[in-house]
Amino acid sequence: MISCYLREGVLGRAAVDGRIDIRVVNIRDFAEGVHRSTDDRPYGGGAGMVMRPDPIYRALESVERLDDRSGVVLLSPGGKPFNQAMAWEFSLWNQMILICGRYEGVDERIKHLCVDREVSIGDYVLSGGELGALVVIEAVTRLVPGVLGDDDSALGDCFEGGMLKYPQYTRPAEFKGCRVPPVLLSGNHEEIRKWRRREALKRTLEMRPDLLRVMDTDEEDRKILEALRSEKS
Repeated sequence: MISCYLREGVLGRAAVDGRIDIRVVNIRDFAEGVHRSTDDRPYGGGAGMVMRPDPIYRALESVERLDDRSGVVLLSPGGKPFNQAMAWEFSLWNQMILICGRYEGVDERIKHLCVDREVSIGDYVLSGGELGALVVIEAVTRLVPGVLGDDDSALGDCFEGGMLKYPQYTRPAEFKGCRVPPVLLSGNHEEIRKWRRREALKRTLEMRPDLLRVMDTDEEDRKILEALRSEKS
């Protein structure tokens, strides 16, 4: 499931170029018994199954740690929400070990003994942490120098600077009666910058106002937001 995705697109090219090295470890290979069971019933009763600590611990022990800039991340619905700032932090690590949770969760002792960070990709429930791990891997890999070809590409993505990105247009200049905003065809770089900044703030105000509460704004931004709020009211 994971290996197929890692061979494609940005991640596949980054691996071929030697900019990243991703290895998949199957926890079941470290389980004991005829059935190689990695889960068991929860103490105290209740529905579902819990991942046992011993196979996970042995799987982690099998991974060679590069240096002290290594970390273990558990994918879990109860973790801290993953965001772009966290992706930048992880991109500075030399090694990241991701544990994919499953079933009703992972035995709590693994969190205490082995896990440096517990991360969630959103407030919803999936069958396991594999998709979450792929989300984290791709978000972090995009920030590794040289992966995107043009390192400025990552700096222009959504959530860089704490807000959503401005609307984007390309050819043709008119499509189904909808035209590209004239300012983008003007060649006036300062006016284009102002338009993009305003539209980014407008989109963030409409779609993700929560981001504005923690975003660093300058005087220009505050004037734009004041005007946008006046228009909205």
